[in-house]
Amino acid sequence: MDVHGTVAEGFEPVRDAFAANFTGLGDRGAAVAVYRHGRRVVELWAGTRDIDGTGPWRRGTAQVVRSATKGVAAAVPLLLHQRGRLDLDAPVGTYWPEFKAHGKERVLVRHVLGHRAGLPVLDRPLTPGEALDPARGPEAVAAQAPAWEPGTDHGYHALTYGWLVDELVRRVTGRSTGAWLADEVARPLGLDLWLGLPPAEEAAGRAGRVGAAPETEPARGLRMRPKRAVTAAYEDPGSLTRRAFAAITPFPDQNDAAYRAAALPATNAVATAEALARFYAALIGEVDGVRLFAPGTLALARAEESAGPDRVLVVNTRFGLGYMLHGSASPMLGPGSFGHPGRGGSLGFADPETGIAFGYVTNGFRKTVTADPRAQALVRAVRTALDAG
Repeated sequence: MDVHGTVAEGFEPVRDAFAANFTGLGDRGAAVAVYRHGRRVVELWAGTRDIDGTGPWRRGTAQVVRSATKGVAAAVPLLLHQRGRLDLDAPVGTYWPEFKAHGKERVLVRHVLGHRAGLPVLDRPLTPGEALDPARGPEAVAAQAPAWEPGTDHGYHALTYGWLVDELVRRVTGRSTGAWLADEVARPLGLDLWLGLPPAEEAAGRAGRVGAAPETEPARGLRMRPKRAVTAAYEDPGSLTRRAFAAITPFPDQNDAAYRAAALPATNAVATAEALARFYAALIGEVDGVRLFAPGTLALARAEESAGPDRVLVVNTRFGLGYMLHGSASPMLGPGSFGHPGRGGSLGFADPETGIAFGYVTNGFRKTVTADPRAQALVRAVRTALDAG
């Protein structure tokens, strides 16, 4: 496997782990990037841009990153709070009056970001066409009764998170989350990251084709969690787990241009690994003169809001405000790390204690929801590099 790109001195273990993902863990096309203290120290890519082997992966090849989108989208309400435009402790209905139906008047903005709103499922799932209409998802969650008393417990809002966040952003700013990100985050930082891929980028072939990657043995040393309860939850059509991931039924073709052009802040950002890493680097420090989070906002992002058994994912999860926190469900570098994995492989996170920001994207999706062995192998390699330094 020819690996392209560069690594700074001391970060060679990341290159070795990245190559091993192709020879031992089934990667077909992927990229990884790492920043430290605002400076890029790793940028690697290899394989084919499409899962079916069409065309080489080049520097700048982007992919749909699935739920790694959530970590990018979460920056918008937090930045609006930082600018004094959104109160995290206000009821969602303050900004979105129609949302108050069915006892939801006590749902706070922070409940949405911490997956505590009680709204992970829809009694009537949306069709793909309805899901791509920016009005239909918010209308559906506004009309939905909570599955539990909001604020009392947490469960991963796999798809509904995006509609909740997007409508809040629209009510406060008059812009979609994707438009706000483009203007206020991607453009100042020069990110190849889109929530709603523009037609010109689609025509230029910026996004590769994604699909199922072959299943392989987990990376050596990765601690595997008991899967029986998780498997049972996914197989039970009445479970919150199955229903949460079926809020859009059937799920759209992720290679369809209409899907990539839509803006679903839970699941369909298109990004390069370099853009994910650079984005997280700007959350924790300055990158070429741009810093996104003030210290107080950074503290909010990674302060624990939810922890323990997740009513949707079944395993124990930890969330800050919009971000997964380091833990057994989503291991990162250490206790202070925060970010978000994408179902099937991708991962973006930051670790303020070490100054590390990390991005990994792949065209080969696996069945993992959180801790993908390919991403975890790369995270361990970063840790090895840091320990050796």
